[in-house]
Amino acid sequence: MRALIIDDSRVMRSILRRIVTGLGFEAAEAGDGQQALDVLNSGFEPDLCLIDWNMPVMDGYTFLTRVRDNPEWRSITLMMVTTESEQQQIVRALAAGAHEYVIKPFTPDAIADKLEMLGLLTKEPTA
Repeated sequence: MRALIIDDSRVMRSILRRIVTGLGFEAAEAGDGQQALDVLNSGFEPDLCLIDWNMPVMDGYTFLTRVRDNPEWRSITLMMVTTESEQQQIVRALAAGAHEYVIKPFTPDAIADKLEMLGLLTKEPTA
């Protein structure tokens, strides 16, 4: 499985990278939505994009709509990971095609639980 982490905060990208690689994902990073589109156009095919909303150059919502407008990328699971907590913003992102929405701050377990709900992660049965 492959993940693309899109956030203008280097620290947040590092945190998310640690979480998803610990869950078995290969990860790539982008500092804004335009860089993320460049990564997709370069041939990197993620199963999952973790997307911040507020970024320079191109925000996460615009990136989300661009991905959803491209038939080649329709199968990518899109999860907003952002400080935007207003109900209106959550509804807007989900209506535009986001599969899930995580509000910062979050725990690694919250990310893992969302990925499990999305079918991207299976928990090992405990013996």
